Amino acid sequence: MSLTLLSPPAAEPVALADLKAHLRVTHSDEDALITGVLVAAVRAVEARGGLACMPQQWRLTLDAAPVETLFLPLSPIASLDAVAVIDGAGDPQAVSASLYDAALGTPPRIRPAGPWPLPAPAVGGVMIDFTAGYADADAVPEQLKQAVLLLAAHLYETREAAGERRVYSFPQTVDALIAPFREVRL
Repeated sequence: MSLTLLSPPAAEPVALADLKAHLRVTHSDEDALITGVLVAAVRAVEARGGLACMPQQWRLTLDAAPVETLFLPLSPIASLDAVAVIDGAGDPQAVSASLYDAALGTPPRIRPAGPWPLPAPAVGGVMIDFTAGYADADAVPEQLKQAVLLLAAHLYETREAAGERRVYSFPQTVDALIAPFREVRL
């Protein structure tokens, strides 16, 4: 199973101006650095929580069709864009929507409702394309935005991963803010 980003988010859930206000930075000398820190913080929060903050397209590639409920690795899911299997000629063939049931949102999952066509390649023969993320920055929960702000501030102030007195750590407050959005699976 592999997960590939097809289309990254067009914007971040926190504006540069909001992060600069949080950091109490009033000049524009470090805008490039602060933007980089912002993007890194958003991606870290998303990765830590199995989340997508802003709309982005992903492809989940499987070796075979699911035989039971398949939980998608990101949430929330806004839309299921395509489900296909690769045929003998190497072309994707759409799987009929009547052959699966999908639950979007959280937790996102697909359950087969009938037998899917067999993929020709033994590896990576099933593709599930979906759009993950909240509708826009206003829809992103405030706790996640606060996690981004706190982590970005931590990264901005602690620019080295390790040093004589410093070892990189993920701030516990950020983990606490992300925790309600993580999906626990057994």
